[in-house]
Amino acid sequence: MLEMRRLVAVVTVLATWSAGAAEPAVTGTLRLDYFHTGGQGVEIFAVDQVVLEPLPWPGHPARSVEVAETGSYRFEVRSADGELLFSRGFSSIFGEWVTTAEAAASHRTFHESLRFPVPNGPVEITVFKRNSAQVFAAAWRSTVDPADMNVVRAPPPRQELIAVERSGTPADSVDLLLIGDGYTLAECAAKFPADARRMADALFRHEPYARRRSDFNVWGLCPPSVESGVARPSTGTHRRAPVGAAYDAFGSERYVLTFDNRALRDVAAWAPYEFITILANSQTYGGGGIYGTFATVAIDSDWADYLFVHEFGHHFAGLADEYYTSPVAYEPAERIVEPWEANVTALLDGTPLKWRNLVAEGTPVPTPWPKETFEARQRDFQARRKQIRAENRPESVMSALFREEQAQSTRLFAKARHAGHVGAFRGANYDARAYYRPQLDCVMFTRNEVPFCRVCQRALDAVIDLYAGPRPTG
Repeated sequence: MLEMRRLVAVVTVLATWSAGAAEPAVTGTLRLDYFHTGGQGVEIFAVDQVVLEPLPWPGHPARSVEVAETGSYRFEVRSADGELLFSRGFSSIFGEWVTTAEAAASHRTFHESLRFPVPNGPVEITVFKRNSAQVFAAAWRSTVDPADMNVVRAPPPRQELIAVERSGTPADSVDLLLIGDGYTLAECAAKFPADARRMADALFRHEPYARRRSDFNVWGLCPPSVESGVARPSTGTHRRAPVGAAYDAFGSERYVLTFDNRALRDVAAWAPYEFITILANSQTYGGGGIYGTFATVAIDSDWADYLFVHEFGHHFAGLADEYYTSPVAYEPAERIVEPWEANVTALLDGTPLKWRNLVAEGTPVPTPWPKETFEARQRDFQARRKQIRAENRPESVMSALFREEQAQSTRLFAKARHAGHVGAFRGANYDARAYYRPQLDCVMFTRNEVPFCRVCQRALDAVIDLYAGPRPTG
């Protein structure tokens, strides 16, 4: 009966995929769950379980190896004879936590997952981590045998999959999964589909997503919650949402994450996906995004459209935050090295500008901009923002402040000499002096109604190519 249920689940999803296209050979999806522990100079990986997920692998076999070295971490799957079968870069919640002050005085454990196509036999999984010079070095190895009797083969509780937007087969598409968290049964039926549709439309208003919309499938899952909303501990709001989304991650009041990775992955297993965004059923401004792990957005915030697109940029392409005046949980880097992220640079002596081919002749590098005026205004806005939160004032007051900030910075930037130019603008990656961003403004810098900068668009295009295949030229 168990195997019959798995077969029915697979056939149900396969039936939703576009018919008539040439399909690559279908293989299963294997998931390695592990614990990532550390702090105070210690880092330990330990296997939790190996899971055979209920649906086929959604990717194309010709695009299993990622050539670009992205992420704070990278994992490789190799056969017994050393053949590289699969690789991906990623970042992790643990990797973010170790940059906080808490990590210098304590230890914590986080649950993480690596997903890859079911291999034909035993494989070696290697996780690589960037060292202080940003070079990958092996951090952990583990052997996985898909035939092992301890592989978890029983499927998790079934979730009903909806197709928010379907363009092609998963193998030839980017598969984005939207998971509703903190939605009651009634809200899953009526509110979640509308919220998911709204977020998909917000994404496809931006380039390069707009011109490559046909390369995407958007799926939705909404496990019902006992009560509406998600946890916000700083205000005494405690709820158990199905996949665990909550505010106040690492003490940052706007940072929404889930630390319940197993619950998240068991729900997500019922969709063909490469990327996940959790729609947290809340009005308070907030979200988060971790490369190759997941993104979150407070779906009823006045700024949800922006938050979704910005946070998905982190998750989808590893884009760095280009802002540097807002408070964050991370401690300043002890040593400045060239970041791996495509859209920020340290502009170190002797290091070529990574986007130099996009800089027009005559554009000065570093590129002047009204930095002092911007920072003076930001100090005022950040002080007012802190006061609004301290007084627990209505969310509408915060939104009004954000609109005022948006209007002022839009007017200021419109007068800047190099507005719209690609260069190297000082101030990015949470640092006013050490890092530079490619253009004056971008989705990754402000809440202004602007596009992704050209460098960010190029990085986003590269990820779409990896999963959906490059667009034909000529």
